[in-house]
Amino acid sequence: RFFVLNNDAGLLEYFVNEQSRHLKPRGTLQLAGAVISPSDEDSHTFTVNGASGEQYKLRATDAKERQHWVSRLQICTQHHTEAIGKNNPPLKSRSFSLASQGSANSPGVQRRPSQNAVSFFNVGHHRLPTGKRVPIMQPDHLVDVREMMSQAEGQQRDLIRSIECLPVSGHLTSLDQDLLMLKATSMATMNCLNDCFHILQLQHASQQKGSLPAGTTINWLEPKISLANHFKNGAAQNFPAEINKPASVREEQSIAEPCQLTREPEEINSDEELEDICDDKEDDLGAVEEQRSVILHLLSQLKLGMDLTRVVLPTFILEKRSLLEMYADFMSHPDLFIAITNGSTPEERMIRFVEYYLTSFHEGRKGAIAKKPYNPIIGETFHCSWRMPKSHVATDVGSNLPAHSTSEQVTLSKDPEGQKELDYYTVKFVAEQVSHHPPVSGFYAECVERKMCVNAHVWTKSKFLGMSIGVTMVGEGLLSLLEHGEEYTFSLPCAYARSILTVPWVELGGKVNINCVKTGYSASINFHTKPFYGGKLHRVTGEVKQNITNTVVCRVQGEWNSMLEFTYSNGETKYVDLTKLSVTRKRVRPLEKQGPFESRRLWQHVTESLRDGDIDKATEHKRALEERQRSEERLRAETETPWCTKYFLKEGDGWVYHKPLWKTVSAAQTQQTDTN
Repeated sequence: RFFVLNNDAGLLEYFVNEQSRHLKPRGTLQLAGAVISPSDEDSHTFTVNGASGEQYKLRATDAKERQHWVSRLQICTQHHTEAIGKNNPPLKSRSFSLASQGSANSPGVQRRPSQNAVSFFNVGHHRLPTGKRVPIMQPDHLVDVREMMSQAEGQQRDLIRSIECLPVSGHLTSLDQDLLMLKATSMATMNCLNDCFHILQLQHASQQKGSLPAGTTINWLEPKISLANHFKNGAAQNFPAEINKPASVREEQSIAEPCQLTREPEEINSDEELEDICDDKEDDLGAVEEQRSVILHLLSQLKLGMDLTRVVLPTFILEKRSLLEMYADFMSHPDLFIAITNGSTPEERMIRFVEYYLTSFHEGRKGAIAKKPYNPIIGETFHCSWRMPKSHVATDVGSNLPAHSTSEQVTLSKDPEGQKELDYYTVKFVAEQVSHHPPVSGFYAECVERKMCVNAHVWTKSKFLGMSIGVTMVGEGLLSLLEHGEEYTFSLPCAYARSILTVPWVELGGKVNINCVKTGYSASINFHTKPFYGGKLHRVTGEVKQNITNTVVCRVQGEWNSMLEFTYSNGETKYVDLTKLSVTRKRVRPLEKQGPFESRRLWQHVTESLRDGDIDKATEHKRALEERQRSEERLRAETETPWCTKYFLKEGDGWVYHKPLWKTVSAAQTQQTDTN
């Protein structure tokens, strides 16, 4: 097809080929209200989603041409969308109210079998008081509209709750096709209204930009009502006022100030951290069984290959921890991590890194059932540390020389006040959500005594695959062994949540590579997904090679969550039983000492509600956090304010910790040289 952008008419037209463009177009797409999106698949593809529901998926010849087309289409779309907003008066407002369900005489109880499902609800239409008509809607009127929409959102949630509270069998069930359609269309209507309201905000922002002095904050762009009121239904409330306005919501309002974005990185004192006593194993299946209808409804709205990044998943499938904390749990064997640098040869260090890498995934999963960690809020951070007795770390048994001199060990192992030598190593960890769209997390861990650190950034891309969900971990990690001047690059496997309608479980899949340029050693690891017929679960195979000679020095096979077998080039074999490996508990500061954006304090009310089994309350707290994030994101977009990260800096395509060990050690060595 040959596509032509008709700027004047606001149309995207296509023809059979370039020679036939003088004929009538084979098809046209109205760009007013359309959404133009570059695809995540590659650097050439983009999609045009029309307001009518039509979608065109197009592919440019290269990234430069794609950017040109996307930019021109977005400009044309914005122009014609704004023109519609200016030339058409707003539609008459409507409100919807449910029939009374409080008594035995309600229509729900008296409903006859022949009654249509949709007639279960009374839909009343009436004009809302609009006040004095003015040529241009003023800021205060936008606040009124926002309040009306908040009431409508509350009533829409009541509607969904009413449907979901229906029995699963009988004349009228929660899985009735008409009711499922009503749920989907009501949700789509509210999403559409929110998009229209956002267009109004942008329109007024552009009108006000020319008349306001530079630096003025347009406060009226966001609703002046509290987040707690946002969940009120206008007519009836499910909780008393104090319950409906939890402390977390008040706290979330107080920490949403823009000044938080420019704070200096906080130095965490590991002495304030205490051994973690939290042990939330995700082994309960009850919630999944009870919420089967919700999963069915969610699946009915998804399409194969759909990106789930922006899909709000039901609260009951959540783990009781943030994704940032899950990354920290990959460090639950700090003895194996520290032992990497103790290897006497490059070959031994690479093999030790592979051993640590393969043992890190088992503890990252909390129980057998597949649940999803909280999506981190942009700016969210997580801090922790581990203390590992020196006697528990494997030393170099293959060499007569220690990995570092005694004097060096004494100097590096003293406490901060230099009073006594410590008998343990400390591994510190920090993670931060550096981007929301796309969702990118950065994390960093270091052991100063052993001069080793790891820096990584991960972009999680989720896709719906039918009866499973696939998560691609896009990004790269870098392990630095400063004592040896070696750097190891590595990637992460894909994760899959299988059997999401029965008992969901997790498996890993894909090929990952570990490489050290300096030594010429590399490792290739394959995580095998279970074949349709036969085969083992969680199987992994791999090999370590010397690239120059193309010699395999070690092979590994087994299951990443149970038993691993390492076979070395000299014929020796080593078995690692992951179920018997000791797990070192991380150390975390108490909640009262954590900052407002630290994971456990940020999500504490969601976690407490999940522990209590109160899914509705957990959903309310979760929605408050997500709504605050969306509001702040809209405000930044409208005021063209860039997001400022706290601990990680953008370098090329990746994110690097602001004060990595390789910089501080290098600076210390330079200072020592200057002093000498």
